[in-house]
Amino acid sequence: MADDTPRTSTARGGAPSSLRDRTRQAMQAEVSVVAFRLFAEQGFENTTVDQIAAEAGLSRTTFFRYFGTKEDVVLGNLAELGREISAALAARPADERVWDSLRGAFDAVNQINTDTPEQALRFVRMLHQTPSLRARHWEKTRDWQNLLVPEVSRRLGTETPTPQDPRASALVGSALACLDAATDAWTACDGTTPLSVLLDRAMSALTQ
Repeated sequence: MADDTPRTSTARGGAPSSLRDRTRQAMQAEVSVVAFRLFAEQGFENTTVDQIAAEAGLSRTTFFRYFGTKEDVVLGNLAELGREISAALAARPADERVWDSLRGAFDAVNQINTDTPEQALRFVRMLHQTPSLRARHWEKTRDWQNLLVPEVSRRLGTETPTPQDPRASALVGSALACLDAATDAWTACDGTTPLSVLLDRAMSALTQ
């Protein structure tokens, strides 16, 4: 859905991240640059953790202090991006239609793709070509649904989601499906049509 270019972040609530967090982020960014170069040269599946660690000047053990899996080098920032989308959703006007609020919250994804379009295209193409990445990506974006459903439920007048009320899950799941469809279309056209335009088209289709 978006590239995994490491970004300087803040702790939840907008507080500056600690020195330890910034050091960790800097190391992850450094290793990611090395890893993405190797992925580009020889493919994701042909690149091993040992190769990435050696190129980055780390031991295998140290690599796993910063990344749980090789897939996390590519997808690690999805959790942070999910939190950004969730925060953007919570900040939308209270009287706005829920569907419109979800669309507005996805601007966090659009911004990344606009800022670094070539990197984002490489990321999505690699994702499409690598089964292990697709599976891991699905797991992580399922976490987005868990983040977004409570706020959507609140906007629908239900403070706590219940199994008997599928509305929030249906809305969030549909919105994420639209984001996936728009991303696929954006990749297919080599980014010539902005993701934001394609996302508008996809989400508008479900309101006709």
